[in-house]
Amino acid sequence: MSKFQSQKEQIVTICRMLLERGYLKATEGNISCRLPGGAGFAITPSNYDYAQMQVEDICVLDFEMQPIEGERKPSIESGMHAAVYEQRPDAHIIIHTHQPYASALAIIDKPIPALFDEQVRLLGRGVDIIPYGPSGTSMLAGNVRKKVGNGNNAYILKNHGVLVLGGDAERAIHNMALLEKCALTYLLALLTEEKVSKVPVLVREIAFSKLKKDEKKFAELTEK
Repeated sequence: MSKFQSQKEQIVTICRMLLERGYLKATEGNISCRLPGGAGFAITPSNYDYAQMQVEDICVLDFEMQPIEGERKPSIESGMHAAVYEQRPDAHIIIHTHQPYASALAIIDKPIPALFDEQVRLLGRGVDIIPYGPSGTSMLAGNVRKKVGNGNNAYILKNHGVLVLGGDAERAIHNMALLEKCALTYLLALLTEEKVSKVPVLVREIAFSKLKKDEKKFAELTEK
């Protein structure tokens, strides 16, 4: 049995949950999990149907993109995931999808402002747009690296999809669902052509400070 069995099993479980909920389809997107002790990360393989995925299909890499375990080719977005883990010690799960409502904002270049208390408390001050980079390239990984240091947990990849971080699997999955809710709500609000109201700045900063405390606790787990 793999020494990283639990991380691999966690990824497969997340894949199945997101597939059932419609956030993943066929082979699009990718999911990863940080390994204990700073060893690297486990990630879904490239171009492989989530409905068929098994624990032994999951790839394990170090932060230099060198394989540790796995027979399949790792996701082409492995460099992007590595960039996030190196910048964000609080991130233990990363989910990248092409879910429709948030992806719609990706092609009209619309970041999501602070619309709700819960959004700020879990996703951050806003959902920013990360500049375009072709899939699987160092350009995209570099653009992501520059942006994720702001402490937010959800980002829109321009003309691509979304990137969501979580300190654990439960939080990451919840963040993904919350992002899609906010994206749909914002799109509907934009259709009205009325002014979109935002959470007051004071409330936003209080909620964000609570998120930062959570992130500090998750980062401490990485150091153990």
